[in-house]
Amino acid sequence: MLLCMRTTLNIEDNLMRKVKKTAAESGRTITELVEEALRSKLAGTRPESRPFEFRWITVAGKIQPGVDLADRDALTELMEDRK
Repeated sequence: MLLCMRTTLNIEDNLMRKVKKTAAESGRTITELVEEALRSKLAGTRPESRPFEFRWITVAGKIQPGVDLADRDALTELMEDRK
């Protein structure tokens, strides 16, 4: 037999609307959602977040005069001289 404690909470209206919407969209009860949030918070874990999305940024450019991309040693010398 599962024992549960019944309690009353005062929750801000905007937050409660979000809780109800999230519960309805996920097919869970408000109780399940609140219990999960409390367990997560008390365990010190962070809520699931979206994975980091890396986006490449490309820019137009051209090879500088005197640079030969096929000559690694010359490239190294050229870069070291610019320091």
